Amino acid sequence: MSTLVKEVKHPYITSERKIRGGEPIISGTGIRVLDIAIRYEVMGMSPEDIIIALPHLTLPQVHDALSYYYEHKSDMDKRWKDAIKRTESIKRTYPSVLEKKIGKII
Repeated sequence: MSTLVKEVKHPYITSERKIRGGEPIISGTGIRVLDIAIRYEVMGMSPEDIIIALPHLTLPQVHDALSYYYEHKSDMDKRWKDAIKRTESIKRTYPSVLEKKIGKII
């Protein structure tokens, strides 16, 4: 018995190397799928909260971004963690000038 896997189409998501380095974004915007996923997963925002914060988006766009994220979750999470590591490395190499002047920011 074989299982057919139907590929889900994401009409609101595009990925183009010249825009955001090829990261998946909501078409016609610069908003990354990851930006939506972070607001939903980490910040605890509902899709309705997200469209209030980003009023140029529609609810179908937000839902499509979340669907895309969950479909590619492991890869997107890995890239996000790698980006955080790179940022931390850069911070160690180039300390904040502002923190030198006013002290550590909590």
